[in-house]
Amino acid sequence: MKINLTNPATRQIKQAKIGFSWTTFFFGVLVPLVRGDWKWFFILLAITIILGIPTFGFGGALVGLVFSFVYNRLYINDLLGHGYGPADDYSEKALQSKNFIG
Repeated sequence: MKINLTNPATRQIKQAKIGFSWTTFFFGVLVPLVRGDWKWFFILLAITIILGIPTFGFGGALVGLVFSFVYNRLYINDLLGHGYGPADDYSEKALQSKNFIG
């Protein structure tokens, strides 16, 4: 399910998906890079390198799998923390149903 978030100060609208991140599953560290999510890009890159090198890449693949389940939630929480809010009623109800907002 996709939601729209808007920043009232800049009037910028971002679309985010709630749930499993197939893009993170297939593309890993590139997803936060493309989204401009620098914090999670560097965190994911560091964890992937730290766990991937001694395990010949298997640790990096495991990190990608785990982050596929949690990355969209982290991304939405960061956007909400930076002043974004639901852009429409559907997005607001979806955020409430998944306990992002009260």
